[in-house]
Amino acid sequence: MTQPPRVDGRTARSERTRTAIVDAHLRLIAEGDLRPTADRIAKLAGVSLRALWSHFADMEALMAASGQRVLEQRDASYRPVPADLPLPDRIDAFCRQRVRLLEEIGPAARASALKEPFSSALQSYRRMHVSRVRDELTSTFGPEIGTDEDLLNALTAISLWPAWSTWREAMDLPVEAAQAALARGVRALLS
Repeated sequence: MTQPPRVDGRTARSERTRTAIVDAHLRLIAEGDLRPTADRIAKLAGVSLRALWSHFADMEALMAASGQRVLEQRDASYRPVPADLPLPDRIDAFCRQRVRLLEEIGPAARASALKEPFSSALQSYRRMHVSRVRDELTSTFGPEIGTDEDLLNALTAISLWPAWSTWREAMDLPVEAAQAALARGVRALLS
């Protein structure tokens, strides 16, 4: 009988501490603290500042780990829209899912927007998000998009956080009205 590999207690403890720090960082952001300090993060995680800095070289490294977690959560929450649905049903399903995902990543996206111009890690995660949305669009609306790069670019732009943020925050639209705006834009572009 094969025995499972032993887990070093220090390694497991270190991973728990690292996870607690990332969890605390994301929780503070979700609660509206878009620029949490290392001190607040460490306190919420139940660790010392020294422990925080022993796991993350700087705030950029912590933001990178938090960005990775947000991507993992987004990927776990994503469900492909069946490509064989009629176009109106695909549009509705795509928009419902985009709205759910955008609302889920909202706090992290707001916090990232403040630091992204100065953070190569956050810029990289933004590019990954854009790439994933483009992949969603081409898998959901491949026949309609074909090789029309301009159409794909336009659909991508209205499906990303900046457009959603404009509807929800700058225009103060409720979720339903913002979703209707997204759906109308997608329908118009695909017609």
